[in-house]
Amino acid sequence: MNRLKLALMLTPLLSLAPASPPAAAEPLTLAKPLTLERVFASPALTGARPRVLKLSPDGRLATLLKNRADDQDRFDLWAFDTVTGQSRMLVDSAKLAGGPLSEAERMNRERRRIASIKGITDYGWAPDAKALLVPVDGDLWLAGLDGRTRQLTATPATETDAQLSPKGGFVSFVRDRALFTRALGTDTELRLAGDENEKVSWGVAEFIAQEELDRFEGHWWAPDDRRLAVARVDETPVKEVTRAAIGADGTRLFTQAYPAAGTANADVTLWLMNPDGSGRVAVDLGADRDIYIARVAWAPDARTLYVQRLSRDQKRTDILAVDPASGASRVIASETARTWINLTDSFRPLADGSLLIASERDGWRHLYRLKDGTAQPLTSGRWAVDELVGVNEKQGRLWFTGFADGALEKHVYALDWKRAGARPQRLTAAGGWHEAVMDKAGTRLIITSSSPSQPAQVWLADGQARRLAWIEENRLDASHPYAPYLATHVVPQFGTLTAEDGQTLDWRLLKPAGAGPFPVLMQVYGGPHAQNVHKRFTAPIEQYLVSKGWAVFQLDNRGSASRGKAFEDPIYRAMGGAEVRDQLKALAWVKQQPWAGKVAVNGWSYGGYMVLKLLEAAPGQFAAGIAGAPVTRWDLYDTAYTERYLGSPVTEPQVYATSGALGDAAKISDPLLVIHGMADDNVVFENSTALMTVLQKANRPFDLMVYPGATHATPGLELHTWITRLKFLGRTVAPTGY
Repeated sequence: MNRLKLALMLTPLLSLAPASPPAAAEPLTLAKPLTLERVFASPALTGARPRVLKLSPDGRLATLLKNRADDQDRFDLWAFDTVTGQSRMLVDSAKLAGGPLSEAERMNRERRRIASIKGITDYGWAPDAKALLVPVDGDLWLAGLDGRTRQLTATPATETDAQLSPKGGFVSFVRDRALFTRALGTDTELRLAGDENEKVSWGVAEFIAQEELDRFEGHWWAPDDRRLAVARVDETPVKEVTRAAIGADGTRLFTQAYPAAGTANADVTLWLMNPDGSGRVAVDLGADRDIYIARVAWAPDARTLYVQRLSRDQKRTDILAVDPASGASRVIASETARTWINLTDSFRPLADGSLLIASERDGWRHLYRLKDGTAQPLTSGRWAVDELVGVNEKQGRLWFTGFADGALEKHVYALDWKRAGARPQRLTAAGGWHEAVMDKAGTRLIITSSSPSQPAQVWLADGQARRLAWIEENRLDASHPYAPYLATHVVPQFGTLTAEDGQTLDWRLLKPAGAGPFPVLMQVYGGPHAQNVHKRFTAPIEQYLVSKGWAVFQLDNRGSASRGKAFEDPIYRAMGGAEVRDQLKALAWVKQQPWAGKVAVNGWSYGGYMVLKLLEAAPGQFAAGIAGAPVTRWDLYDTAYTERYLGSPVTEPQVYATSGALGDAAKISDPLLVIHGMADDNVVFENSTALMTVLQKANRPFDLMVYPGATHATPGLELHTWITRLKFLGRTVAPTGY
């Protein structure tokens, strides 16, 4: 599942620029036993975890959301002055705390996988760089650089999807499914569209767009503030399901429009209008209404709106050029695929009328310049681009992240794309994992990096990635939260196996010192759009497991991301096939190692599904399995994700039956622990109740832990989930305690 992945581990990112490596950590001799309680306590063992990094429009300030030392889940807005090198808090989230979140906002955070975050979750810069728009607990605030804040909304309802217009004249937001604008400097709100009925929303991304297409925007301002493109979402065609959110204080029933595989999606249309709602026209999206609006972007001169249209089967994309006045459109480019097309955010209109896009048309994701219907390749080779980071059109230079140096390391690269024969230049140091954001002008970068020996660091860099200043050094010195445990830190080993089709499978291993044998915990996810074997700082929970005598092993099977389309495609119409065979090959290899004892397998979400499929495929081979929030019936999951890989259950029921986890569930004979949140709206609790029924009818015993009121990520319950896992493993695999 594109959005199905749950990060079981806190693995922050960190970067080292070749010209400016971080200072060496001070030698530490302190050694303190790591406890499970400390793994999940504040401050975070990995140090500060900055989020939502941005550069002000004038380049003077780098802003970030920074978590507190006494509460690692509460984030405040901070600014780093790129001239003076000073940091300061701009907005204290505790001082602006509002009331309880609406169900819509709560579910929105769940789909963004930030359900556990408190305080400020996002913000936006005013174009004059003098203020920021800050949503807090359902209300909107305007924050000045002097620390003063002004409340823009104070209503019982929740304001969501707030934006400042590009020229700074307006703020727009959605309240009770209606889109509003407000001219800054006034107290007058204008309702542009909405209030038709409870099934129609304006200005928001529909459930499927958020959950599976990575599109969270539902309205888009023209660069000159004169027009808006606005999505209208009509959920009337969508089948309604009753979801029981079972909590400690009772059960709440939610009637939810949920587009399960093979059923109708919401009717989504696109409209153009003025900031006061006048001049409304519909965008011509074509005769087929059963499509997805994948991406929307304005040309820099505001004369063209570009829309990326994705077919329902996700084998075709079209790029439409839309006239903002009339809504008339024309197709300027199309692409098809045998299996499916992966969407990206590398979709950038340029001032010269061309577009920068990403495509996997040659089997690897690369950047192209689309002009006059022709796609000119800018990068090439048997490696994948990750995302476009920034563009300096005047210099003809762009920046992107990618894997030209191997799938285990993500780097920042620069390319002089207007120069014939130019090759990408790697800007970040070998041996780590690097992310980046860039200012609009394409002059400065904020780089976040991690390595197996260093947790996330954040720094300001020039266009060559030379470090100008630390934003968050996160130095592993005596004051770092991880300092007492650094002496026993285990650096992972990496290696490869070969799949049945000859492709290379990467693995990662952490194990205690000594000969063993050690009990082994195989961590598995296995689903598409995810990568778990990489050169990043390892999660504290894994270091804890090693300290208790466990070896921790993980393999990225076929179907995983960042290794080209041929590596992903074996799961097409066959989920639970190639991935399971790859993991079983890894299991056989692990069992041959002299350090390996009994092997258990643990996974969440798609990983939970994989645990069930592995236990079904190889009874007696695992000492135990832990399936967290497992998918057991793919027809219970949503349209966009499931149909992308399996087609429709209406036309291909056998594919769904084979890929599901219930048909062979009675074969499970090894100890099994099932964990699930009882208010999960992603992998609904019915997946686990269906599994329980099959196992009970087959007289197969299993252990069960359910969480009243918990959603898919079980926010706030991570410690308890691991206590539960380890007690189960202590009974079934190895009495190492916790």
